[in-house]
Amino acid sequence: MDDAAPKPVRQPLIAHADGHARCFWCGTDPFYMAYHDDEWGVPERDSRALFEKLLLDGFQAGLSWITILRKRENFRRAFDGFEPEIIARYDAAKVEALMQDAGIVRNRAKVEGAVLSARGYLDLRDKGIAFTDFMWDAVDGETKVNRPRRIADVPAETAESKALSKRLKAAGFKFVGPTIVYAAMQACGLVDDHLEGCHCAKA
Repeated sequence: MDDAAPKPVRQPLIAHADGHARCFWCGTDPFYMAYHDDEWGVPERDSRALFEKLLLDGFQAGLSWITILRKRENFRRAFDGFEPEIIARYDAAKVEALMQDAGIVRNRAKVEGAVLSARGYLDLRDKGIAFTDFMWDAVDGETKVNRPRRIADVPAETAESKALSKRLKAAGFKFVGPTIVYAAMQACGLVDDHLEGCHCAKA
């Protein structure tokens, strides 16, 4: 007979001292709570900012998002403000310098992938396609509002993220699998997955 105590069920919302209920994933870390309240699910229409968030989600693969969030300013410094025009010109020496930077995630494939993604971004622009339009076309230009009730109702990927992932890969972007892309869609407000009852769930 197995006498092990059952594992506690993680609740979808956390009630915080400020009187607000928030999605479980931000925990009680004030830094993470601020990101949850002010950025996650908020529509982002600026092409460069969208590019930054997509790249950061690629660096996050295999790590926790809070790890990337805490390193975000270091990433911005190391990657020249995530300006695609600059990143696209990175050479082997610059990649090696980044690999020595303890302030970022030192993964060679991801660093080199960022350079290729920047070139993909510029290729799209040269074709007259703004990156914001390219991304938002995945949801027909409007935030797709979901209102999941349970943690299990929040998907890791969707038909839209699979389609956008395929388009990004075809455009030359790297580290843009469907799960990474869906995380970016959540972060950039292409989808709003704040759980029902969260104080940010306004629609």
